[in-house]
Amino acid sequence: MFDAQQLFTVDAVDPALAVRIRHKIDNKTKPPGALGILEHVALQVALIQQTLSPSLNKPHLLLFAGDHGIVSEGVSPFPQVVTQQMVHNFVNGGAAINVFCRQHNIAIDVIDAGVNGDLSGLPVTHAKVAPGTKNFLHEPAMTPAQCEQAIARGATLVRATSESGCNIIGFGEMGIGNTSSATALFAALSSMGIDECVGRGTGLDDAGLLHKTAVLKAALAQHGPLTDPFTILCTFGGFEIAMMVGAILAACEQRMVVLIDGFIASSAAAIAFALEPYARDYCVFSHLSNESGHKKMLDYLQVSPLVSLGLRLGEGSGVAVTYPLIASAVLFLNEMASFDSAGVSDKC
Repeated sequence: MFDAQQLFTVDAVDPALAVRIRHKIDNKTKPPGALGILEHVALQVALIQQTLSPSLNKPHLLLFAGDHGIVSEGVSPFPQVVTQQMVHNFVNGGAAINVFCRQHNIAIDVIDAGVNGDLSGLPVTHAKVAPGTKNFLHEPAMTPAQCEQAIARGATLVRATSESGCNIIGFGEMGIGNTSSATALFAALSSMGIDECVGRGTGLDDAGLLHKTAVLKAALAQHGPLTDPFTILCTFGGFEIAMMVGAILAACEQRMVVLIDGFIASSAAAIAFALEPYARDYCVFSHLSNESGHKKMLDYLQVSPLVSLGLRLGEGSGVAVTYPLIASAVLFLNEMASFDSAGVSDKC
């Protein structure tokens, strides 16, 4: 039996400190709550870092790439080779995530978690577990040993990033077919019907969506009801998703601010929370994806996204574009005058 709490030590945040942080926020020269979600973010970051004066150091994004055996069932309009082609695009700096990371000075590492192709000549982190998962319509996507290996490798990468001085990290992914994997993960974990959480992924038409829905229903029926989150991850996950699970848990263990992207990354967070509930306190959900199941997933997790921009790209794009909001929350907490320091009268 996989026991995340034997591998990761994730502490609860200190509720007593929250009172002091809220007092500092409420004493800024503004009406209480006037900065909205930014106040919640400031509180969360300060709690994570256990200080009234938090800082954001060396923001970093890890982009995990992996392929999925379920693609052979025609659940994506794009061929599997696109995963490998997009990795080339990432290392050449031409993808959206490269543009946004350059804009906001976010370091980015691309990780081969399980791409079905030879990337040995590319400047990526070589952590491949296998060249893609198995077809989960017929058998589990990965063995328990492979899943544990992926989780451990994701954790190792984050711990090394933390040692470099980074205290805020986000995760992106690339993998043709991974919306099918994330949908099956969420449906199994939440006991929600596939019809309620399946989406068009990279752009399926109506007929393609019906086919994808039928394939995923058959896959869940094939494996029967599952309740253990590790077993669910082994059965329906991708290597890039499993690595994100380990990365999230390790980042929480290191008391890093963890930025969660869209539908795929949120499915990894859902598994991480099921394995270690305290992990929720460390995660900021950057945006509401346009993938139809994402809102249901966020509602299930009882979390709120920072923004809704209609994004459905993945890659960590939502993390990168919303990073400045996190920075603004920290800056107002540290630099905005209080009523006392500014000589401004508070309300009567």
